[in-house]
Amino acid sequence: MENFWQKMENSGKPILCLAPMADVTDAAFRFIISKYSNIPHITYTEFVSADGLVLAPENGRKKLLKNLEYSEIERPIVAQFFGSHPETMEKAAELTVELGFDGMDINMGCPDRSVEKQKAGAALMKNPQLARELIRAAKKGVANATKKINEKETAIKKLEIPVSVKTRIGYSKDELEKWLPELLAENPAAIIIHARTRKEMSKVPANWERVKRAVEIRDEIQDSLEPQSLKCLASLTEASTRNFSAEKYPCISETVVEKNRVVKTLIIGNGDVLNVEDAVNKCEETGADGVMLGRAVFGNPWLFASQDLVKTDFVKERMKVLIEHIKLFDQRLGSEKSFAVMKKHFKAYLHFVSEAKNDKDWRSAVKGLKVKMMESKNAEEAIQMANNFLVLYN
Repeated sequence: MENFWQKMENSGKPILCLAPMADVTDAAFRFIISKYSNIPHITYTEFVSADGLVLAPENGRKKLLKNLEYSEIERPIVAQFFGSHPETMEKAAELTVELGFDGMDINMGCPDRSVEKQKAGAALMKNPQLARELIRAAKKGVANATKKINEKETAIKKLEIPVSVKTRIGYSKDELEKWLPELLAENPAAIIIHARTRKEMSKVPANWERVKRAVEIRDEIQDSLEPQSLKCLASLTEASTRNFSAEKYPCISETVVEKNRVVKTLIIGNGDVLNVEDAVNKCEETGADGVMLGRAVFGNPWLFASQDLVKTDFVKERMKVLIEHIKLFDQRLGSEKSFAVMKKHFKAYLHFVSEAKNDKDWRSAVKGLKVKMMESKNAEEAIQMANNFLVLYN
């Protein structure tokens, strides 16, 4: 049977993913996005500390688990973790299976200093050996948890969920040719590549030529293998491959091919993607299997929706969804997260509302609403302001 990555690949359409963004793609916003979508896509949670889940006291663990809450309409949904200790990553993988997620992802690209101090996130690009150990640990945790479930359930056997990696093209400089083969050696289900280095952050345009090169590297390594009669890649010689080079990619020689076959690792590009149409174009231009969209979702829960799903009364609909979003955040996360988290959403929603009319007075009114909402102290205040605006201007 196929996992969700394989099913989406076999659909014949580019795979679309919603990027994990801390204090943005929380359970409330993900629900809103899923509700107003009709284009299939993969959903990612905000990233969660693997160490915290395993080692934190009960109150801290409970707070972290809040970030792993999800709704059924978000499927397929992937839990993302960061960490640098294989033993806790293994435990996090077990929990991922127990919580019913469709997949697990390891963050190897986050530039946050507090994350990097833990030798996690983008710091893993400087430690390929540890990065590979983490992937192996995650796969082991998934296998262990799945086996336990299948020992209890005799009717339908559960499949092991796939493990993926989200990363960048390098740390202080572009080292894709060195870094990517290390990850491919562990044969993750997918590698999501943010087409910038950690040093570049988001200060320069994403270099999609490097996503194209990532596809070429993947194909050079994986499509050239003839594993049907082999048990591990260490057996591969120049006589048994078309263009695979053990000297060029020494890290591959350690990889075991499960069940005598290599399942292709999908390459998903990320960075500066404007919308679904832009994502499809980038897949065609680079050969990537899919695209992850991040900042394009700000204020736009219809990102994964065809035009017929977007209502014609643009302003009224946008404001109604904003109010719905505020209520949902308050209900689901109000006791755990600061209300200030919502204020970045206010800016984004109201930016679209302001642009709806090319009228000076209109834009001045929307600006006034934004200023007031940015000063609101709770959900009740913000909702009242938004409702008052709808009464006055519609």
